[in-house]
Amino acid sequence: MYDLLVVGAGPYGLSIASHAAAAGLRLRVFGRPMASWRDNMPGGMFLKSEPWASNLSDPDGEWTLAAYCAEQGLTARHAEPIPVTAFAEYGLWFARHAVPEVDERMVARVAVGPAGFTVVTDDGEALHARTVALAVGVMPFIEVPQALRGLHPSLVTHSSHHSDLAPFRDKDVTVLGGGQAALETAALLAEQGTRVRVLARADRVRWNDVPPAWERPWWQSVRSPHSGLGPGWRNWFYSERPGLFRRLPQQTRSHIAATALGPAGAWWVRDRVERAVELLPGHEVTEACAVPGGVRLDLVNHTGETRSLGTEHVIAATGFRVHRDRLGMLSAELRGTLAALPDGSPAIGRGFESSHPGLFFAGLTTASGFGPSMRFVQGATYTAAALVQGVRRRLRSTPTRGRVPVPSSVGRTDSPTPVSL
Repeated sequence: MYDLLVVGAGPYGLSIASHAAAAGLRLRVFGRPMASWRDNMPGGMFLKSEPWASNLSDPDGEWTLAAYCAEQGLTARHAEPIPVTAFAEYGLWFARHAVPEVDERMVARVAVGPAGFTVVTDDGEALHARTVALAVGVMPFIEVPQALRGLHPSLVTHSSHHSDLAPFRDKDVTVLGGGQAALETAALLAEQGTRVRVLARADRVRWNDVPPAWERPWWQSVRSPHSGLGPGWRNWFYSERPGLFRRLPQQTRSHIAATALGPAGAWWVRDRVERAVELLPGHEVTEACAVPGGVRLDLVNHTGETRSLGTEHVIAATGFRVHRDRLGMLSAELRGTLAALPDGSPAIGRGFESSHPGLFFAGLTTASGFGPSMRFVQGATYTAAALVQGVRRRLRSTPTRGRVPVPSSVGRTDSPTPVSL
């Protein structure tokens, strides 16, 4: 019997595991470390967040992105974006140094079990734990517009489905969305010779400003402080005070989570897009159908005018929508017990615990409870510490049964490998 099973080995799962191990919990971590960052983003992409706001979290703050970059001879400076490939390697480095050995098997099912939960791996092994933390990232929550959902994957994909854009070289591709994923994907496509356009519902494409200098007059810092989500007091509040954010009225929290930090491109990708990509803001797809050679998209603009265009492939960079019903690894019984907010996301209480005692959530699933920072790596630091405190409170409040110890390998220097229980 484990104290805690962590499902997911991305930035949130690894950070939680580091804090849990330091707290002395009997722990198991499942998932392929940094899988989404390694498998679901094309080469050539960069982190939108600042390097100093992209740390995974260990209790002593030792294993930072800056420390990794210094060891590797890389730079991690304010206003200089970090390649996604380097960030993924940093996550693997963090896992080797700050986390007990990760079991790279996937979890197929989480159900109510004796004295807590039964977790079944994809090869059929069942384990028991008193608490479970789901840090499943964004992939279960892929959102594609309704008009496109019936088309074959050879014609329509989500932006997160691509680690390699080379198959679209010399083709005609339409990217849907006005955020960073859409705009950077379009830039990469154009730079490899793809004919590409961006369709966005917003009336114009928005761009983030170049961040202010790190060192500046005190009065500028007071007027608009730096934060992990960008400059300004509002962003500072979202970034630095998730616990206070949770005390806002639920309707206010949900509205902020859905609208704050809306679609926009990073300042450093703007020129790459505007010089090479056709931009069609103010358009929405009303219908899509397969035609010889690709897809026909029927569009409507804000004034009600309609038009059609043809393209060989559509990439929907249309984000993710959290809903309790998309948590397919949870048994129907367990999923059905979860209280949900009006937007469908699980209701999360103090310490990131759901309405089912002992079941915790982290990352995007908690944005409606703890704010926009939970959509970014920035939120992992607050989450890891608060969630592990919540787990410890839950363990103290429930009877202790016999437990199976698990060896810890924190501080090892070998590469992470799958293990068998």
